[in-house]
Amino acid sequence: MSNANLYALFRSRFPQDPTDRLIETPDGECWSYAELERETARLARCLDVAGVRKGDRVIAQVDKSPHALFLYLACVRGGFVYVPLNTDYTQREVAYFIANAEPRVVVGRPEAAAMLQALVADRAGVVHTLDDRGGGTLLEASGAVAPEFPIAPCQPDDLAAILYTSGTTGRPKGAMITHGNLAANGLTLHQAWGWQPGDVLLHALPIYHAHGLFVACHCALLNGSKILFLPGFDAATVLAGLPRATVFMGVPTYYTRLLAHPGFTREICRGMRLFISGSAPLLASTFEAFQVRTGQAILERYGMTETEMNTSNPLRGDRIAGTVGLPLPGVTVRLVDDQERDVPVGAVGQLLVRGRNVFPGYWRLPEQTAQEFTADGWFKTGDLGRQDARGYITLVGRAKDLIITGGLNVYPKEVEACLDALEGVLESAVIGLPHPDFGEAVAAVVVRAPGRAAVTEAALIDRIKGELAGFKIPKRIFFTDHLPRNAMGKVQKNVLRAHYAPATAG
Repeated sequence: MSNANLYALFRSRFPQDPTDRLIETPDGECWSYAELERETARLARCLDVAGVRKGDRVIAQVDKSPHALFLYLACVRGGFVYVPLNTDYTQREVAYFIANAEPRVVVGRPEAAAMLQALVADRAGVVHTLDDRGGGTLLEASGAVAPEFPIAPCQPDDLAAILYTSGTTGRPKGAMITHGNLAANGLTLHQAWGWQPGDVLLHALPIYHAHGLFVACHCALLNGSKILFLPGFDAATVLAGLPRATVFMGVPTYYTRLLAHPGFTREICRGMRLFISGSAPLLASTFEAFQVRTGQAILERYGMTETEMNTSNPLRGDRIAGTVGLPLPGVTVRLVDDQERDVPVGAVGQLLVRGRNVFPGYWRLPEQTAQEFTADGWFKTGDLGRQDARGYITLVGRAKDLIITGGLNVYPKEVEACLDALEGVLESAVIGLPHPDFGEAVAAVVVRAPGRAAVTEAALIDRIKGELAGFKIPKRIFFTDHLPRNAMGKVQKNVLRAHYAPATAG
């Protein structure tokens, strides 16, 4: 029986010459495919020595670096379950993830070592450190072991990763992603987006997120391609890399910032084959401005942490502004009403998806998992959309009140709980408002407690900064005497969005 381990699939696609370059960084650091093989073996061996066994979780809250990518691939190779965390998460948030995932090893930045050690003290976990310059205790330990480790035998339904995503309770849920999910979606995207010999990926995305870690890196690895690996998005650095690249993936914010840079010209994009956008809706105005500036049409696609990619505008054919394209091969999409009956062409319905890309469920939440699937196995995305006669899908909203800001998910309930706990706040409602850079801005509407008229916007923002990751902090807080509610007592967030949108738009 063949090994369904995702790393085995990657290895089968590596270049014939193992000295071919895999990674280049802006500071001149270079890594070959042979070095990838060596480093992943060492890191997997090091984790094994630390007591990690197949199926055990490894949490990583580390800065983006080649070794951070190698750590992920070492976990895949060893059959360990990789759990990436946003580096912006606070101690309070990380404590929840550690308690929920129960990792055997936690890898963090050196400056967070003491905090992480305190969090795992009662859990018999091991803390290692890794920094973006190739230092830390993990690499010191891996340097002392032999660069040999077998690829763990895996079945398609074995877990490869757990990615935490916001839930209806305000507590993040761990989406369980299997080797089979990632292999199926990676191969589909590799073919759908026409990866070819000589392609070079310009990578500016974070790698704690499915977009940067799975979609971007997996396509490059399946193609045996070189990756120009940037520490993050900086318009000037991206412009310097574009003449040496052929493929770029980004969130809409990246494209608005490139368009705002005077050096972003048609000439600098001359060698580019494909620009892809996802993680948040791309404004039609951004699509059109980009096409005028560069002569190229951005390819927009649609996916979720739970499903990877579901739809994509075509590589060859019409890329239509405002749509997320057609269902990908192997992915079936339905649009249904509240009774789960298919809606007519052109009508708005909730998107349901099914395919080998769809995750098996949420970590240790069987009841929540059951609620998110129909009785016959379709995953309820919570997104609302319509499909035209050609099959193109346009998203029109979210049944769940998720906010996507700069490509990152924020669930209002979590922010509301933090605000409502503050002295001086009677209640709050958190909403997403249009923003020209981030797509959506997190905003809060607050009712002050009686006698607390002196509570200010700046004071509330300052008081929750240590409780939530920076991207979850409201960019604006508005005050009102009462929140609008319907007959059932539910806050009418649509009314709030309509009222406050002018304050953040433009």
